[in-house]
Amino acid sequence: MSSTIRLVISALVAFGFYFTWTFWANSLVTDNSGDILRSALVQGTLSASVTILFTFALEKSVSHFGNRNLSLIFVMPILCSIHAKTRQNIAIFKTFNHALDNAATKLSSRAIPGTLLAPLVPITIQGGLALGVNLLNQTPNLLLTILPSIIFSAIYGYLYTFTLLKERRQITPST
Repeated sequence: MSSTIRLVISALVAFGFYFTWTFWANSLVTDNSGDILRSALVQGTLSASVTILFTFALEKSVSHFGNRNLSLIFVMPILCSIHAKTRQNIAIFKTFNHALDNAATKLSSRAIPGTLLAPLVPITIQGGLALGVNLLNQTPNLLLTILPSIIFSAIYGYLYTFTLLKERRQITPST
């Protein structure tokens, strides 16, 4: 099956599922059928559209982070910068650098695989879009409408990431 067909099927499934879910979730809190139908159409269309964009962003993110490791020590921001060349500042700078060097040496084997970070960008974008669009739409049951979308997108994102990486490993044998 081609990636385009998989993408179209995923978008249709996303539309159908989230249209139905949102219709049900909002019928719990209002009897206004116009609000219910509008919310279901908005969330279904948003979910289908975001599925397409999410998958594209995820593939780009996996290609960027997928085969990399990030050491925890370098995720930490630099806490000390030297503006004046006083003896105290130089001593603090040397002590801080020494501590970073020691920590980097000890933590070099404890790295976060880029695979764990790759889906975070698309998940964050998707969650922000879902929240923003449904706030603008004045969706009656906002949390129940968007929470499953964010949770399932995260699950989908990680499963898709692992699938992409597995396919790449099978295509390019280890040297």
